[in-house]
Amino acid sequence: MKIAVFGATSTVGRLVVEQALAEGHEVTAFTRSAASIGQRHERLHVVEGDVLDTHSVERAVTGQDAVLVSLGAGRKGVIRAEGTRAVIEAMNRAGVKRLIVQTTLGVGDSKPNLNFVWKYLMFGMLLRAAYADHELQEVYVQASDLDWTIVRPSAFTDGPRTRAFRRGFPGDEKGLSLKISRADIADFMLEQLNDTTYLRKAPGISN
Repeated sequence: MKIAVFGATSTVGRLVVEQALAEGHEVTAFTRSAASIGQRHERLHVVEGDVLDTHSVERAVTGQDAVLVSLGAGRKGVIRAEGTRAVIEAMNRAGVKRLIVQTTLGVGDSKPNLNFVWKYLMFGMLLRAAYADHELQEVYVQASDLDWTIVRPSAFTDGPRTRAFRRGFPGDEKGLSLKISRADIADFMLEQLNDTTYLRKAPGISN
């Protein structure tokens, strides 16, 4: 399958690219700096540009079967939501329908899944701008006419790919560790390429 990855140099995006190539996909990695893509592969294509520029983004999405978004900006806001909006606009112009976007557990109806620390201290204070960015990001995705899936992971770890995490749980799910490896997040995002279980849904994933 031909896929474009936005946020290809983020901690999750790098693994999306790596795993996608291992699975035999043809990957277009979108980045602000081609030099930041350390991997080299005959099925890896690099497009350099600004994710807020829909014309640059359109070059990357044209001809793709699916687009995966794992944009990050640390504690800052704007890039996740506005970058995703640019991707959506470019996909509409290019006629590409399948979109898989990584946001965060705690947005929308998954907020009850969070514990006190994450709900009030992390997202309520320290990461408020990032949380608001993810909220708006989901608004843009859900308002689109694309075949979207929103992936809501809990806090990232550097653990191995296990495929043993919980997924698609309700807002009142108990006993979550609120941690998941980046490798498992990337794996789950790629799993959506051939699975319609979560089409136009926003599953949470966590150990």
